[in-house]
Amino acid sequence: MTSPASQTGGATPMTITGRMVRERERLLNMTPEERMWRAQWLKDQQLSPNEPRFVPEYWRERINPIRRFYRAPLDLVQKGLTPVIGHNWAFAIRFWTGKIALAACSIYAGYYYFKYNQNDWTRKGGWRVISSRNAVFPGDEGFPNYPQRSSHSDYAARGFKESPI
Repeated sequence: MTSPASQTGGATPMTITGRMVRERERLLNMTPEERMWRAQWLKDQQLSPNEPRFVPEYWRERINPIRRFYRAPLDLVQKGLTPVIGHNWAFAIRFWTGKIALAACSIYAGYYYFKYNQNDWTRKGGWRVISSRNAVFPGDEGFPNYPQRSSHSDYAARGFKESPI
């Protein structure tokens, strides 16, 4: 959290609402001058009909070219949908389309990585996926359920014996 001094450039912050921020203070002994000040302050809080304004130059200065480049496709979708369904819905569709696409790409990348980068005898790295044996109790079919190894070369083979080479 930043200190208040850094938000105001070293000056002590000052509230413009004064004691009128609390309802009880407004109800007790407001002078006509304070009532006029309060009415003017409430009028100043209302936005004009053309607010908020979109200033392209401000947007261009605020967002760097790389970010503008990767935002461009969904910005075009939003621009096309805005007259049809309104700004709020167009923005929501733009927002969620990007998030869903990012999630789908992440899932696909994870699937691809685990499928084609397995740890076997041909490589040193990669994820080694080991599945547990099924629980088998005395009296069940297949008890004691442990792998039958015939020689010492069967241990830690990592798929070498099943290789088509």
